[in-house]
Amino acid sequence: MWVAVATASVGAASPVPAVAQTNSDFRSYLESLRPQARAMGISDATLNSVFADLTPNPRVIELDQNQPGGGAYAPIPNFQPYRVKHVDAARISRGRTAYQANRARLARIEAETGVPEEIMVAIFGHETNYGSYTGDFDLIRSLATLAWEGRRRTLFEPELLATLKMLDNGVPRSRLVGSWAGATGYPQFLPSVYLRLAKDGDGDGKADIWTSEADALASIANYFVQSGWRRGEPWGVAVSVPAGLNRASLAARTNPPRCPRVFNRHSRWMTMAEWRRLGLVPESGRWPADTMMATLLEPDGPGKTAYLLTSNYRAILDYNCSNFYALSVGLLADAVKQ
Repeated sequence: MWVAVATASVGAASPVPAVAQTNSDFRSYLESLRPQARAMGISDATLNSVFADLTPNPRVIELDQNQPGGGAYAPIPNFQPYRVKHVDAARISRGRTAYQANRARLARIEAETGVPEEIMVAIFGHETNYGSYTGDFDLIRSLATLAWEGRRRTLFEPELLATLKMLDNGVPRSRLVGSWAGATGYPQFLPSVYLRLAKDGDGDGKADIWTSEADALASIANYFVQSGWRRGEPWGVAVSVPAGLNRASLAARTNPPRCPRVFNRHSRWMTMAEWRRLGLVPESGRWPADTMMATLLEPDGPGKTAYLLTSNYRAILDYNCSNFYALSVGLLADAVKQ
């Protein structure tokens, strides 16, 4: 697609340059989106202003094609090296600073939603290191390129249309920057998520997740509310597991179709009372309520710290379906609150 066309033989008509052909195909694709965009209420004026000088970005195609996927999975490494890198002293320290600076608004949001203050801060810390880096790719150009390229059009085309809707709704084009794959703002929301869940946390009538920590934290909490966060329930508890535990008898009987490699590492659901009777011991010395349901995950293998994980852990997985990510969010949250 990006290789230059060979030089024509002497006397033959000059071929259309590859770049010109690419841009023509790209513009044809963009024009094909007008009916869908109009159906979403996006004005022609907005579309004209965007489409006029938009060109594809080959860098985002390269990044997308270099993502892992397909074929045999590599062995899952231990969690501890990831934990050391992502729940480190600097991130905890910055998290405590952000936590204290936002206590009044965090307390209000928690009272309204049930989502703990420290969970909001931990997501803020993991996604953008508390706002220090949010990405610098032009979202519209990136998403248009990825949708046009076609390999994952079903994912990227709706996000492109959502970004155009954001622009049409008045979000400045200068705000529409982020990761090469379309995540944006302090919470790194995809555009479709922004349209559904972004909240005004400071009362100015805008949901500015790019410069307002209040809006970003309120939006993160709203995400978890919509993901089924249960008020008053912890995300999980670190436990030690007896050496003789019969793990085969605890295997999950069903596995969700989404992120099977993540969930197939979890045991079946049991109550905290049942886990206690099997000899598990919480590292804190405190058990959650006996009736609370949890699954067991041993991310570093037998003999190492394990975790009993509640339905709220599944809400964190909804944000990013990775056990390492979700565990690190929970552990960072706990450290920030201390």
